[in-house]
Amino acid sequence: MKRLLAIVFTLCYCYLATAQVGTWRNYLAYHDVQQICKADNELFVLASNDLYQYNINDASITTYDKVNGLSDTRITHIAWNQKAKRLIAIYDNSNIDLIEPDGDIINISALYNKSITEDKTVTDISIDDVYAYLTTSFAIIKVNMLKAEISETYTKNHPEYPYDLKPYQDDYDKYIATVSTLNPNGPAYNRFYESKFIGDKLYTTGGYFLPAMPDNALPGTIQVFDGNDWTLYQEQINEITGYPYVDICCVDVDPHDPEHVFAGGRCGLYEFKNGQLITYYNKDNSPLMGANDRGTLLGNDYVLVLGILFDSKGSLWVLNSLAEGVSLLELTSDHQWISHHHTELEDEKGITIPGLSKMMFDSHGLLWFVNNFWNIPALFCYDTNQDVILKYDQIVNQDNTKYSPYHINCIAEDKEGNIWIGTDVGPFMIQENEIGQTTVTFYQVKVPRNDGTNYADYLFNNVDISSMAIDGANRKWFGTNGAGVFLISSDNMEQEENFTTENSNLLYNNISSISINQQSGEVFFLSDNGLCSYQSNAIAPSQEMTKDHISVYPNPVTPDYTGLVTITGLTYDADVKITTATGAIVAEGRSNGGMFNWDCRNKQGKRVASGVYMIITATSDGKKGTVGKIAVIN
Repeated sequence: MKRLLAIVFTLCYCYLATAQVGTWRNYLAYHDVQQICKADNELFVLASNDLYQYNINDASITTYDKVNGLSDTRITHIAWNQKAKRLIAIYDNSNIDLIEPDGDIINISALYNKSITEDKTVTDISIDDVYAYLTTSFAIIKVNMLKAEISETYTKNHPEYPYDLKPYQDDYDKYIATVSTLNPNGPAYNRFYESKFIGDKLYTTGGYFLPAMPDNALPGTIQVFDGNDWTLYQEQINEITGYPYVDICCVDVDPHDPEHVFAGGRCGLYEFKNGQLITYYNKDNSPLMGANDRGTLLGNDYVLVLGILFDSKGSLWVLNSLAEGVSLLELTSDHQWISHHHTELEDEKGITIPGLSKMMFDSHGLLWFVNNFWNIPALFCYDTNQDVILKYDQIVNQDNTKYSPYHINCIAEDKEGNIWIGTDVGPFMIQENEIGQTTVTFYQVKVPRNDGTNYADYLFNNVDISSMAIDGANRKWFGTNGAGVFLISSDNMEQEENFTTENSNLLYNNISSISINQQSGEVFFLSDNGLCSYQSNAIAPSQEMTKDHISVYPNPVTPDYTGLVTITGLTYDADVKITTATGAIVAEGRSNGGMFNWDCRNKQGKRVASGVYMIITATSDGKKGTVGKIAVIN
């Protein structure tokens, strides 16, 4: 079992808590109990398709996920084999893990890897002797849980087909009362769609409206993580409003009151205080309009609010899709509604286009949003002071190549003031000097092949970019539909990371949202399989470097520590040198945003000798920073 622990010590001798760079965390739900298996003095509990273990004697809880050894995500069935002293866990993709009470895990991937046309989904498990019999539509799979192998496969025509298997005894009824009192820390649900960091809290929503599939609604969900605990906002709001509370896809927080929160979804706008609904808005009590779908005017079941955003004054900007004569609204801090409707936001029939979403204010105070819908994808830039809107629906790059994306999925602004958009045909950038112009170039970064030719390739050309975030070092995190996550250097020329489910603890290769805690560097990835995070090596830079801002951890570095020493509180692109007491440089480099990491090795790659080392910093323009010390003990 892996244990994540970092001891933190600052230059001013204060202790702080942080995760080691490069570590992963899963934030999984264990809310809806599905199965319980008693294993001597342990209970294995399958809940929300995730697994945890409860010790009856000491009441301790151990949660399982990809970080501490599971091979996959979304467990559908579990069963305990008393003779083999192992639990079998079946995933929805037919992967198999055998789990022992001490946490050891053995994977059996033969069924998962088997290439057949038949459905391999396991629908039931029976236990007999040291064997588990897995029921599928095409055969019974016999697993030897002691030898950790698939020993036989019985088809319906097999002469030894085991019709009368010993049924597995379910412990659910006996222990559900006990399990219901347990509370493994985590969110209530694994439903995650959009997220944003506001202050020191991660706000997440759980669904989105698909115009092509209106019946596939997702229950309204808002979950907030403060770094330690989760808060679930009020549910069953349909009992109050009389209309479905579904497809909550956007959320924002009042800049003047962190407990005052708004959310939008399929059936209008919702106002919360301390996680409880205080007001809801639909076509009956606000300028919001019901959807006009192909000439049919719908009611409060379809008041599409797919994008909201507060400005610094406390006004809430609201996008109302598929409405007639309504598109962009402002709800002032004194609860007055102002319409900012523009014909640029209508289709040829005068109806507001259907997928207005993903709102963002840039560093110039301009409001950006997209129409993320296949028939009329577009990007919009709105000047709230001048009431001028610019529509960009022709994607043409610097080489005059025209693209026709189906989806514009996301927007982000980098540290240089450039605006990035993610589409299903790749990322594009509007350079800072063109912002506000009627016509802009959708610049594609060219990455040299470095193969002896002068050729270059467009960055992620034709890769479906689903989400983006910019970290403290101006590096770009790209989430994709199908290819996992990419991290690109600040100059856009180098791929620093590519995380997938196959090479990392990423939960799913389809990423719906990326959010970064800029103070800690933890990067959160949302998907249909749940929420996970990666501890990166970049944080937001400080405005100045003083001993009150700079922190170093761990300090001292003990002999058993093999991770990176982390220095934080640096200014952007600061120069950092690690020297001996006599001034010899053993390591040097530039900060990632406000962070610098050292592996306790010298320039020759050897671990440095025991001693006290100096940390000397300077700003990117050469001005003197601060000096600190770090002790290394071997």
